[in-house]
Amino acid sequence: MQDTANQQHSTQGQTTTSARLRSSFCIPLKASFIVDLPDGTYQVLLIAGDELAETITRVKAGEGRLMLPTIRTLPGQCAEVRFSVVVRGGRLRLSFSGPAPRINALEITLANQTMTVFIAGDSTVTDQPESGYPYCGWGQLLPAQFKHDVAVDNHAQSGRSSRSFINEGRLDVIMERIKPDDFLFIQFGHNDEKPDPERGTGAFTTYKEHLKKYIDAAREVKARPVLVTPVHRRYFANDGTLTDTHGDYIIAVRELAEEEDVPLIDLAERSRLLFEQAGVEGSKEDFMWVLPGEYMNFPSGVEDNTHFQERGARRLAAQVAEAIRELQLQPLQMYLR
Repeated sequence: MQDTANQQHSTQGQTTTSARLRSSFCIPLKASFIVDLPDGTYQVLLIAGDELAETITRVKAGEGRLMLPTIRTLPGQCAEVRFSVVVRGGRLRLSFSGPAPRINALEITLANQTMTVFIAGDSTVTDQPESGYPYCGWGQLLPAQFKHDVAVDNHAQSGRSSRSFINEGRLDVIMERIKPDDFLFIQFGHNDEKPDPERGTGAFTTYKEHLKKYIDAAREVKARPVLVTPVHRRYFANDGTLTDTHGDYIIAVRELAEEEDVPLIDLAERSRLLFEQAGVEGSKEDFMWVLPGEYMNFPSGVEDNTHFQERGARRLAAQVAEAIRELQLQPLQMYLR
């Protein structure tokens, strides 16, 4: 595999793809490319393919962020694809997997002016660690929905509420990075509902007050806030309909979006339809229901009706993308894959 780099660490080399780069390179079933880089946003050009074999390659960054739809090539074909990735902590790690992954070359270029979607949220949104695979948040799968013109910077953290996220300084970290015309997606609720003085909020009082702080902070730097209603848990009534465990918190987000004239992605409603269509049994494939021995990280199995495995996170990320289309949220809409 070829990679190109200049002395400023952003790898910026050949601008043309030579025959040498298109030759037959093979990697193991699971492999990683790791490079130390200054924090920032980078654009990656990736060349995948093989002279003799069909290839199927998945590309993830960091803690399992899916950067692209699955890359498929026929024998003798090469695919050139681009994506944007945010580097935090001074290191970029890309991992390649699939039944037949082939990576020929990587070119990494600093691109700090790339439009960025920042995300503030909880465990249903966060980049779940590899040690917890197949746990996934929908923000973890969102990068694959966008072309290279958009980067996703997911700051969601497990266990956080609209209150504790701010009190821990996490919104401040976003505000240090966000630029005019960037987007801030905001989804809280699961932990706001809990009777915990550090996290709990009242739906129509402190919950709305804290959410408004995100809106005001984004607008102050000419970024664009987007409210997201909390995704539903997997609790079904006897008639096969989903039980709403969020109640007033969903209503409060809808009210605030109207009061503040903020775009609303109603992921509560979208997830309700998605999970009801999947049904009581089918929805287990969206949530973290895994059998004993099915995944090495969970030898005893898991039955979790709140958090998602990869299929559920991917389907929810697709719902977020579809909402962007329906809202005609420009220019994000034009940059969807």
